[in-house]
Amino acid sequence: MVLKVFFPSCCSSADSGILIGRWISEQNSAVILAVVHFPFIPVQVKQYLGEVQRVTKVGVSVLGSWSNSKQEKEDSLSEFLEDLGTIFCHEPWIQISKEGDSKFWSCSTLQKHSKNPQEEEIILVYYDQRKVMLSHLHPPLDTAGQRAEDASKLSAIFDTVARSRVLFMTDRYDEGPIKLTHWQSDGVEASIIVELMKQASVPACMLLTFLLSLLSGICRSRVLKFWPLSFLWSKLSTCEQLGHRLQHLQVISSTKKAQNQNQLMRKANIFVSLLIDVALGILLMSWLYRKNRIGHLADTLIPVADHVAEELQDLLQWLMGAPAGLKMNRALDQVLGRFFLYHIHLWISYIHLLSPFIEMILWYVGLSACLGLTVALCILSDIIALLTFHIYCFYVYGARLYCLKIYGLSSLWRLFRGKKWNVLRQRVDSCSYDLDQLRLLVVIVQGLIHLLVDLIDSLPLYSLILRLCRSYRLAAGVKFRVLEQQDGKPLRLLMQINPLSYGGVVQTYRLPTYSCYPRDSWASLCKKLFLGELIYPWKHKGEKQN
Repeated sequence: MVLKVFFPSCCSSADSGILIGRWISEQNSAVILAVVHFPFIPVQVKQYLGEVQRVTKVGVSVLGSWSNSKQEKEDSLSEFLEDLGTIFCHEPWIQISKEGDSKFWSCSTLQKHSKNPQEEEIILVYYDQRKVMLSHLHPPLDTAGQRAEDASKLSAIFDTVARSRVLFMTDRYDEGPIKLTHWQSDGVEASIIVELMKQASVPACMLLTFLLSLLSGICRSRVLKFWPLSFLWSKLSTCEQLGHRLQHLQVISSTKKAQNQNQLMRKANIFVSLLIDVALGILLMSWLYRKNRIGHLADTLIPVADHVAEELQDLLQWLMGAPAGLKMNRALDQVLGRFFLYHIHLWISYIHLLSPFIEMILWYVGLSACLGLTVALCILSDIIALLTFHIYCFYVYGARLYCLKIYGLSSLWRLFRGKKWNVLRQRVDSCSYDLDQLRLLVVIVQGLIHLLVDLIDSLPLYSLILRLCRSYRLAAGVKFRVLEQQDGKPLRLLMQINPLSYGGVVQTYRLPTYSCYPRDSWASLCKKLFLGELIYPWKHKGEKQN
C-alpha cells in the first residue's frame, strides 16, 4: 500500500520535533502543516491542537516525528522519538529523519497497535505552503470520470492548508509554550498600509452605504415612476448604466463578509473595474478640457450635420428622378421624397436652433466622465441616437412601407396559386431587403460603443491582473516533478501549481451585464429585415429576446 506524505518545503531546515497535520484516511495521505520544536509538554500540545480544531474545524493531530541530525546528535534521540508515538497514539506513526545536508531523507512508519502491520511504500511530496494556502483550486469544467475524482482529492489537501490559517499566525517571537515552524514562523506577513486601509474602510463603507441607500430611495420614489421620466429611465443607456453602477457601489460598500471565494472575487473584480473605469474617465475629462477641445468639437458638429443633410438631400433628389436608369412611379416618388426632405429640413432647423447651446451642453457632458468612462460612452451613444433620430424615422417609414409591400405580394402570390392563409402555422413569404447605409452606419457605431461598455463592465479585471502577477492564486490543478532518487530512500516529488488559463478566468469570474438595448440573435435580426418588421433601439415591451 502506498502512503503519501505532503511535506512543506519551508520545514526542511526545522529543528527536531513532532509533525502536526491532518490524516486523510480515504486517500491514505498525511498533510504536514508544521513542526513543533523541543522542548514541549505533551499536555500543552494536545490543548493547543484542541483549540485549533475548534476554530478551524480541521482534524489536526500529531502524525509523527521529525529528526534533523544537524542540530541533534544524541544517540537516544531516535528512541525518544519512537516513544512519543505511545503518548500521542496515532496510527501509523510517521518518522522522517534528515541526515546533515543530504537531500535524501529516511522515512518509515510504525504501527504498534496493529495486529498485522504491513510495510508501506512511502512517497514524499514537497509543496509550497504559502502558495497552496493562498491559492484557490477551481474544479475542472469536465466533471466526469477520473479527472473529477482527482480534483476532489486535491481539493481536500488545498482545503486543509487553507483552513489552517490560524495555525500559521504564530511565529518564533511569540512568548508561548509551543514553538512552531511553518511558512510564517520567521514573522507574520503583513503590511502597515493594508492594515490602515482596513481600519479606514469600515467608516467609509458605512458612510457610502448610507448615501447609497438615500440615493436608491430617491430613485425608487414615485416621482420617477410618472411618464415621461419612467420612459427615459428605462430607454436611455445613460440611466441604465448609472443604475448598474449604483448596484456595483452597493455591493462594494456592503459590510457583510464574503461567504466564499466566488463572492470575494466578484467584489474585487467590481472594485477594480470601477476604479479603472473612473481613472479612464478622469483621463478623458482632462484631455477634453485641455486646449479648448470642447469648443473645437462644438464648432465641428454643425458643419458635420449640414454635410450629412446635404448628402441625404442629394440621395433623395437622385431617388426622386430616374435612379440607375429605372422608370419609377413619379407621383409616388415626389410624395415620399418631399416627405423625407421636409423631415431633414425640420431636423437641421432644430440643430441650428440648438447651436448656441451645444458647447455648454458638451461642457457639462464632459464633467460626467468623472463618473467613469462607461458613463461618458453611454452619454455619447444617447447623443448619437438623438442626432440621428431623423435617419431612424426614415428607416421606420421605409420598413413599414416595405412590410406592406411584402404582405401585399404574398397575398397576391397566394391568390395566384389558389392558396389561403394558414392560421395555425402563421406562414409569411419573405424576400431580400437592403438596409439604408446611413442607418447601418449608426447601428454599427452604437453597437461598438455598447460592446465597449459591456466589455468594461463584464471583464474580470482583478482576476486577470491576479492571474498575470500571481498565477498560483488561481489554480486549475497541480503537476508533480520527480526529484533525484536514491536506492532505499522514498520517492520524492515536487508539487507545483498549474494556473488557470486566461479563458477559464474570464469564463469563471465574468461579471453579469445589464443593458437597455435588445439582444436579438442574428437569425431574429435577419428575419425582421426580410419581413420589414421594426428593429427597436431599446427593449420593446412584450418582445421575446433571444
